[in-house]
Amino acid sequence: MTPHTAMVLAAGLGTRMKPLTNDRPKALVTVGGRALIDHVLDRLIAAGVKRAVVNVHAFADLLEAHVARRTDIEIVISDERAQLMETGGGVRQARPLLGDAPIVVCNIDSVWDEPNGSAVARLCEGFDAARSGAKLMLAAMDQQLGYDGEGDFFMDEHGMLSFRDALPLTPWAYMGAQIIDPAVVDNEPLEPFSFTRVWRRLAGEGRLYGAPLGGYWMHVGDPEARVQAEARLSAGAPRP
Repeated sequence: MTPHTAMVLAAGLGTRMKPLTNDRPKALVTVGGRALIDHVLDRLIAAGVKRAVVNVHAFADLLEAHVARRTDIEIVISDERAQLMETGGGVRQARPLLGDAPIVVCNIDSVWDEPNGSAVARLCEGFDAARSGAKLMLAAMDQQLGYDGEGDFFMDEHGMLSFRDALPLTPWAYMGAQIIDPAVVDNEPLEPFSFTRVWRRLAGEGRLYGAPLGGYWMHVGDPEARVQAEARLSAGAPRP
């Protein structure tokens, strides 16, 4: 069953997206005529999510006003105006808003195709918080644009993940969506930190899993990637 609640990480500065973020947060940069955050919220709603916690920092008032216009999902704001908390710290600060049941956590710079139905719903299938602290959605390296790394994880036949680390490349890249037991951040200090710190601990415990996206991933992290994503969408690729 898809979780009731998701967290959307929308508080980033959008430095790599300049000049498009000179007057707006990255979450409000448009692709295919739709703001990045709306692409993500649409995918969450299609999977059955009813409530989204959205963190805000840069141009926070603009972003709050934008998401307040959504009537198809409950929006709760996690305010990071005073300090940007990064991906892990953002979830940790929002912890009182998230509840104790599993949640979906999404970045806002990903747009993806879903030729096999809701990828978020498939990610959530079979998630067992007693066995797995986090399950990450992974894109195949030959089915993506805008990501210039060499992959992030190896995945075994059971879906268990290990980090690439110093190895030259892997077939899988994290594409910005995961389901987690929110308790995995409970013992973290309330400070800015990357969620990678949590993943490494879970990997060491054998509690970090993955699932294939099963579609094409567009990582819209800079203006060039936005142009590429616009071209793909204009060519008739499936839209959210």
